[in-house]
Order: sequence, then structure tokens, then C-alpha cells
Amino acid sequence: MYVVKSPLSDQDRKTVAEALQGALVDLLDLSLVAKQVHWNIVGPRFRSIHLQLDEVVDSARAHSDTVAERASTLGVPPDGRAATVAASSGIGSTPSGWIKDTDAVGTLVDALGRVITRMRERVQATAEPDPVSQDIFITVTADLEKHHWMFQAENA
Repeated sequence: MYVVKSPLSDQDRKTVAEALQGALVDLLDLSLVAKQVHWNIVGPRFRSIHLQLDEVVDSARAHSDTVAERASTLGVPPDGRAATVAASSGIGSTPSGWIKDTDAVGTLVDALGRVITRMRERVQATAEPDPVSQDIFITVTADLEKHHWMFQAENA
């Protein structure tokens, strides 16, 4: 059942829907990973990294809303349920318990790197079928790459 109709062809809509859903899941999981690390970080750089993690959470949450609303705009119901995120995120598992500041930074570098790689694939996949969604992926990727750079610099 289509409640909202999209001007995209069925094939283009399918391609874009998969890209948007994948991005939604990755962004939601990224916000959860960053928050988990935020609550459990310890070490001499606790405060600065603690605050930096909140910036990642805020970015990921804002971008996830943009991505979900784009999906809805195209007549694709977004799925941000916990079970869906757990089953299809590209980030992988996050350590439990206390995490040293250097390990926390490494965890974020890895998580951001994985999401960025998948976002770049989405940029390519949506170039032809929907440049509007592609533009969203470009914006998200640029923002995540900035966070990635800053976290890499923390452990340099």
C-alpha cells in the first residue's frame, strides 16, 4: 500500500529506499554507540572526549531524522526499531563497561569509518535515480568525515 506517491520509477524508488533505510540504521546505531561510550569513558581526557561524543550523537540524530523524513517523502516507511537497527547496522559491537579514553576514541574512529564507507556507497548508488537523496548522503558524509578527522587527531 502506498500512502505517499513518489515520482520515482519503481526500480529507482527501490534503490533509493534501500540506501535511505541503510543510512537510517547506521545513523541510529552511531548515535547509540557514541552515547554508550559517552556514559562509560574514563581517563585523563574524559571531559573533552565526553563532550565530543555528544556532538556525534547530536549530528547522527539530526541526520537520521532528515534521512527518515526523506524516505517518508518518497513513500517509503522508515524503520528505526531497535530490532531492525541491531539486525542490519554496519558498525558492529561496542565494548561494554568502562572504556579508557584512548580505546573510546578508537571505537569512534572505527564506527565512523564504517558508516562513512557505507555512506559513500549510497552517494554512488543514488547519483542517477535520485540526486536529492544523493545530496543528503553527501551532506551526511561530509559531517561524519569531520567527526572522523577530529577523533583520529585525538589519538595521533
